[in-house]
Amino acid sequence: MNVLVLMILLPLLAAAVVVYAPARRAKWVALTGTLAAGLACLLAFFAFDWADAATIQFQASRPWLPTLGLELSVGVDSVALLLIALTVLLGPICVLASFTGITGKVKTYYAWLLVLQAAMTGVFAARDLIVFYTCFEFTLVPMYVLIALYGSSNRAKAATKFFLFTFTGSVIALAGLIYVAWFNATLVGYDPALLHGTWTFDIATLERAAREMSASQQAWVLAALLAGFAVKVPLFPVHTWLPLAHTEAPTAGSVILAGVLLKLGTYGLYRFVLPFVPDAVVEYAWLIAGVSIVGILYAGLVCWVQTDIKKLIAYSSVAHLGFCVLGLVALNSAGLTGAVLYMLNHGLSTGALFLMVGMMYERYHTRSMDEVGGLASKMPIWSSFMLFFVLASVGLPGLNGFVSEFLCLLGAFQAGDWGGAVGGTGLFTLGPWYAAVAGLGMIIAAMYLLYMTGRIVFGEYREPAGHHEHDVLPTDLNWREIGLLLPLAALCLGLGVYPTPVLRALEPCVDQTIAIVTGAADSGVEIVRGGETEPRLVEGGRP
Repeated sequence: MNVLVLMILLPLLAAAVVVYAPARRAKWVALTGTLAAGLACLLAFFAFDWADAATIQFQASRPWLPTLGLELSVGVDSVALLLIALTVLLGPICVLASFTGITGKVKTYYAWLLVLQAAMTGVFAARDLIVFYTCFEFTLVPMYVLIALYGSSNRAKAATKFFLFTFTGSVIALAGLIYVAWFNATLVGYDPALLHGTWTFDIATLERAAREMSASQQAWVLAALLAGFAVKVPLFPVHTWLPLAHTEAPTAGSVILAGVLLKLGTYGLYRFVLPFVPDAVVEYAWLIAGVSIVGILYAGLVCWVQTDIKKLIAYSSVAHLGFCVLGLVALNSAGLTGAVLYMLNHGLSTGALFLMVGMMYERYHTRSMDEVGGLASKMPIWSSFMLFFVLASVGLPGLNGFVSEFLCLLGAFQAGDWGGAVGGTGLFTLGPWYAAVAGLGMIIAAMYLLYMTGRIVFGEYREPAGHHEHDVLPTDLNWREIGLLLPLAALCLGLGVYPTPVLRALEPCVDQTIAIVTGAADSGVEIVRGGETEPRLVEGGRP
């Protein structure tokens, strides 16, 4: 069986077993299912041809609805495989983190957690637009259930807001994707080797066809796709669902939300927006970058007034992913490499921070900096991990956050062409100015994250009123909790000290995407739109 199909089916099979297994065994079945998917991913890593990382590998397809051009098609390049690896890594960690936090409706909880992992894996593995969109949209259902049933006191509002925001944006994005498929069906005589002139949802075919749209058509498709993916990232000002969802979600829900679900938005920008509508991206990159920087600064300033640690980390995700989008629209090697690496690094460090907050909450039943502090004296192991992951999130040189943030800012600095969109030249090109302003976001992040750490880790010990030792878990971390944090810490350190293998794996994919955006892949052959032949006029490598 295809290894990608196996990684999707194993969690689904485990979810089915959980439904019929005794409640006391549900967590162990879930752990087995996620570990099995992790083993399949490990096999894929060894079998993947990293020397040809930009080529889609492990391809498999089966007709689904042939009359509509639909296929169940999967395949991955290095970017997709690394994001799948992040997904399956967080799977068993989230299951282990839920052992003591989830005590009611355990079968429902673990079954939906497994279904969510399968759907997220399907998003990254899909090579058919409808398969992608089906998995992309279906992730809403398990996450809605996890927030609505297992969240905090305001969980109903958080789940509803999460669903409405993301569902509305996704429907608009679907309209844009369907339009691309319709446009492809109107192309005839363009390339006999591809399925132009027929209804198909094959991503490779539509990627080539979409680049033949006019400037105005690309602009409208860009707007539609941004409506779906920007909400998922989320970008300012459509970010308002995220802090509430993070705050109310159970610990594992927050970890998955920060670690993987938000990356569905950035992955959508990388996989569809950049190669589908490169002309529109080049035209409006300066605007998208500007919105990203507003989000970086706005979210950073909002973090200053937070006393809820979980909400502070949630707003920091808005700021951090602003750097990721900034790197994507830099449209150069440094920016794109940093953006894709940021998807991985943010999932590790911010996911770990939500785990740390969850472990503290299980002991003290509060997330307020006003009620708890000085934990280094009572929880030295927890405090050490907390400080480590905060420094990784801040971007301390030697840890993973620094590499990706530096590359995103470097890409923005080099993106002088942004100035051309508004008539800027020379010193007045926007790239260096954007990089300088975005760099303030790193300083702000360091200030609020270190301030938070100073209050809850150091200083005089304080605990909530009514807190009693016999009502909570052992004061410091146990071996289960240490065990689920160690892989994340090792990866944060490894990617900070020696990121070269990952950067080399990403390089071919990034170069290919840049070639598409800059027009190096356009050939200038004739196409037929609506029955009329139109010659391609190529200027400077781009039509």
